[in-house]
Amino acid sequence: MAENDLTTQLLPSNNSERVAEVIVDIESNGQYREEENEERGRRRRRRRERETTTIEDENPFDFLQAKHFTVPSPTPLNPFRNQTPNIEGFYEWLKIIICIPIALCRLVVFGLSLALGYIVTKFALYGWKDKQSPMPRWRCRVLWLTRMCTRCILFSFGYHWIRRKGRPVKRETAPIVVSNHVSYIDPIFFFYELFPTIVASESHDSIPFVGTIIRAMQVIYVNRFSPSSRKDAVSEIKRKASCDRFPRLLLFPEGTTTNGRVLISFQLGAFIPGYPIQPVVVRYPHIHFDQSWGDISLAKLMFRMFTQFHNYMEVEYLPVVYPLESKKETAVEFAGRTSYALACALNVVQTSHSYGDLMLLTKAAEFEQENPSSYMVEMAKVESLLNISSLEAVEFLDIFLSMNPDSRGYVRIHNFLGFLRLPRCPLTEKIFKFIDLEKSGSITFRQFLFGSALIMKQPLFWPACELAFTECDVRGSGYILKQQIHDFFTLFDTDNDGKISKDDFLICLKKNPLLVALFSPGLIQRDVLEAGDEQLEAVV
Repeated sequence: MAENDLTTQLLPSNNSERVAEVIVDIESNGQYREEENEERGRRRRRRRERETTTIEDENPFDFLQAKHFTVPSPTPLNPFRNQTPNIEGFYEWLKIIICIPIALCRLVVFGLSLALGYIVTKFALYGWKDKQSPMPRWRCRVLWLTRMCTRCILFSFGYHWIRRKGRPVKRETAPIVVSNHVSYIDPIFFFYELFPTIVASESHDSIPFVGTIIRAMQVIYVNRFSPSSRKDAVSEIKRKASCDRFPRLLLFPEGTTTNGRVLISFQLGAFIPGYPIQPVVVRYPHIHFDQSWGDISLAKLMFRMFTQFHNYMEVEYLPVVYPLESKKETAVEFAGRTSYALACALNVVQTSHSYGDLMLLTKAAEFEQENPSSYMVEMAKVESLLNISSLEAVEFLDIFLSMNPDSRGYVRIHNFLGFLRLPRCPLTEKIFKFIDLEKSGSITFRQFLFGSALIMKQPLFWPACELAFTECDVRGSGYILKQQIHDFFTLFDTDNDGKISKDDFLICLKKNPLLVALFSPGLIQRDVLEAGDEQLEAVV
């Protein structure tokens, strides 16, 4: 018997080998025989349907040991949606018209307060070289004036009074404070209230005026996409939390602003050091104007704040959450207990969304998709399941959006193959059906992402890519020429230099991991090549 491999046919494809059965009834009980023949025909049809289904559902990624997958159901919640993105209603327009003169006065107060705070902060920082040590006390006293300026800024935005519940504990009790993050008002308030050391993105340092004030808070900068930067930030958090001469630390573990109606997944930087943490809840009660900084521009949000009679803000200090000493607790468990305390105080649910979902939402909005929120995938869950980063997910979304999805966010097979410059043939149909979990002839971004990530993260994926290049490089020159892979040359020749280097080849497969199915453990699949040049040209 021939050895089984991926190219061996499991079922005969020649229909002529199947002998049709003809039964002639010559008995007196012909009606009974006719019913029996009909039952046999039905059984044969069912058997053929099962055979056809088996062929259609054949996994084109078996050689990677990749199995069929499932996709978690999407959540209908959008944690970044501002509830009042537009000015609607007679009352709102009337209020804005009445408040325009007030807004001009507030703008003057805002500008003067920001300028004065900037000047005072520059003076307090002048000549300070040892940034690794706690700020000298006299410099901190000078910054009290900057703190008063931030209170004036809050006043100019309409926060004439702020309701507080509970009190911050001493730094010795809880050196770290964590809070939900709803608006850019949050850090301004905490600067005035606590004057903490904060953890912020490196990009904030370049913001005019604001960057200088942030530096006065002895900020810990972090690049959220750099593992080494995140590791260094955790070390700095631990170092400064352990020394009472530093201010207490403030972190927004969600990593971005939300609409305050849900709590998204927590980053673990505040919890890895294992110090007691005081959670703080920030609320912005409203009726006509949602103050959350979600899918709304900063300029629009500021204008709406300036043109309100008064903006409401509530701050609640919760009991300290201590790490468990009775048993060894992981940072994930510590973060889970803290997030549960915050979620209970806010009376909201916690989702697996993260900053990566905001990146996906923004990318979909840039492509003017009708429903950008449908492209969010709860990145925290995806990262844990598939070990894929937010940047990789955004790259996959960029590819998916280039396939011209319809208004519902679905991509049909002809658009899928057209973008990849592939002919329609049995193999390419199997590739599409592998990610078409609903068997509807169209795929969603969630299916495309899970399928692509699943293949790319298979242990055999990169060895298969290396083997495919070696087999195609028949001359051993380190390049693949057009005659080696025929119709797929333009797909892999990413730099259009007339030849495919190993880097070109691997980069293309990294961006489009599903294309690895074009290669058997040695050669390009034969049924794709047999699709013919004319069909490929029609697709292109």
